[in-house]
Amino acid sequence: MSALAELMTRTIESSSRLRQLAAIASDALMMPLALWTAMALRLGELTPSVAQFWPAFAVAALISIPTFTQLGLYRQVVRYMGNHAMWAVAKGATITAVAISVVAYMVPLKGFPRSVPIIFWLISLAYIGGSRFLVRKYYNWIINRSRPRRPVIIYGAGVSGVDLARAIAAQGDRVAAAFVDDDPKKQGRTIDGIPVFGSERFADVLRDTGAKDVLVAVPSTAAADRKRIIEFLEPFAVHVRLIPDLLDLVSGKSVANTRDVEVEDLLGRDSVTPLTHLLDRCVRGQVVLVTGAGGSIGSELCRQIVRGGPSVLLLLDQSEYGLYEIHRELRRIVEAESLEVPTVAVLGSVTDGALLRRTMSGYGVNTVYHAAAYKHVDLVERNVIQGLKNNTFGTLYAAEAAIETGVARFILISTDKAVRTANVMGASKRLAELILQALQATTTSTIFSMVRFGNVLGSSGSVVPLFLEQIEGGGPVTVTHPEATRYFMTIPEAAQLVLQAGSMARGGEVFLLDMGTPVRIVDLARRMIRLKGCTVRDREHPDGDIEIRFTGLKPGEKLHEELLIADAAAGTEHRKIMRAEERFVPWSELRGALNTLEQACDSFDYDAIKSFIERLVEGADLAHELVDLTLSRPVDVVRLSRTPTRAGPR
Repeated sequence: MSALAELMTRTIESSSRLRQLAAIASDALMMPLALWTAMALRLGELTPSVAQFWPAFAVAALISIPTFTQLGLYRQVVRYMGNHAMWAVAKGATITAVAISVVAYMVPLKGFPRSVPIIFWLISLAYIGGSRFLVRKYYNWIINRSRPRRPVIIYGAGVSGVDLARAIAAQGDRVAAAFVDDDPKKQGRTIDGIPVFGSERFADVLRDTGAKDVLVAVPSTAAADRKRIIEFLEPFAVHVRLIPDLLDLVSGKSVANTRDVEVEDLLGRDSVTPLTHLLDRCVRGQVVLVTGAGGSIGSELCRQIVRGGPSVLLLLDQSEYGLYEIHRELRRIVEAESLEVPTVAVLGSVTDGALLRRTMSGYGVNTVYHAAAYKHVDLVERNVIQGLKNNTFGTLYAAEAAIETGVARFILISTDKAVRTANVMGASKRLAELILQALQATTTSTIFSMVRFGNVLGSSGSVVPLFLEQIEGGGPVTVTHPEATRYFMTIPEAAQLVLQAGSMARGGEVFLLDMGTPVRIVDLARRMIRLKGCTVRDREHPDGDIEIRFTGLKPGEKLHEELLIADAAAGTEHRKIMRAEERFVPWSELRGALNTLEQACDSFDYDAIKSFIERLVEGADLAHELVDLTLSRPVDVVRLSRTPTRAGPR
């Protein structure tokens, strides 16, 4: 293999050298030819007498070739030749023209017209640069003949759009058939041979070009513009893609590396500059523990915390793989960004009180972000006992360990499903909130607070990854109910707001994050289908590509989620964080009730668990019966297990 690789390398290098030699030979002929053409134009003769000017012709060849070589012209690949190559041609032609003028003056060359070097400079640009553009055009024509290119429309005829058109033209598999731009000054013009149209003519452009793809060349900083354009393109059966975000471009990614529209782009949420003093208060110089560090929220908290300058960052998770992955990622971040932050991975569960106390006391933990939780509503509904033990009692053990070891701040990551809940997962999180609220009244050493928000995009529990998988598989896309709505927020935004909210806590508050406007799930599904270039199949469009199928609400699911139990919340110094103080059960009463709940869990008494939740959790309504579905065995499995086995031949 090594011999074959060496042979291929030599062949490529030999071919490259031959092309360079051909270019040098061509330029060595064209530069004197450019001087001859300049003389002919200046003297007005088809066959001017130029023998007496032979030193100038010699200089045209002998000076230009070393100059072009030094300027890197012969290292340029003609197919991708751009501004850098043209600058090299212009500089080389200028130096050669000056050299000719100097020779004509110094030798001197009697009768040599003084305007010839200027004419020569212009003609040499046309000969040297033009010949390369002709070769590039011919090469691309050959490529296009052998490989038909897919037409695309670029929305945005600014710098990003033009760069994108040139980049995809160089790739060879696609071609920009048209620009669409909202700027009237650009409409009706042609850029790089590509016409620019207004958005009002988009339907006609789509029909005339036959394009199935639209590339939106609008920077990620203009979130509102992106959202408006995406909404405009939704009704059309086109696959919409976006140019990379600014950070990706800075890191070296090409503008041609377009990506699919994500739900973040559909929501168009404007980012809010974080308040630095709030980010620093609980992190900088502190020993920070994140429970559930391998989860979607926990891992993002770790990424932001490690950049915030803690003295030590502790990661706790019971998932070995999740813990390993986030710890490895953090070590890469620490190394790449030259951070001096020790990270410690602790494998274990929040239900292990001894482990929690030993970890917090051994490292002298100052701040705990408690993100460990089972969050899948349907899964917890089928595993009621484990859901309560992990979410409720895990929080109890972690909070008691925090008080015992002198932790300064303890922030619980809660959920909107804890409000007037209809499921065990939400009830388990509301019970966790009640524990912290009750414990706060018994201690002044630890400040407890809770941060409550809705769905985060891209998490393992989000509908978005499921919808994408179903769309890629050709459908159907499953939605529980046509009127179901949910709040959505990006994981980085949620984590950043959690860090700031915890810093404002005085003790026992529930912080609510501004989730924006709730989104109808069926509308989200339709938009995702359309923006993948597909159509929705329904009664009005029986020939559509993908069907949306309504499956009905699962046990414990609500049509609409809410964030507040009380009627109102007060603002804070951060405009996207609100503060609420809600009623809670005193610790003297709650402690005994939790003992009762624990006994019911240990005895698998589901009726007692349901009664307890509906009595203690305000607004809870578990309309369905709680059963231990983990003990239910599918009929086929039962039948198979009872089938006698026969030994085969040996």
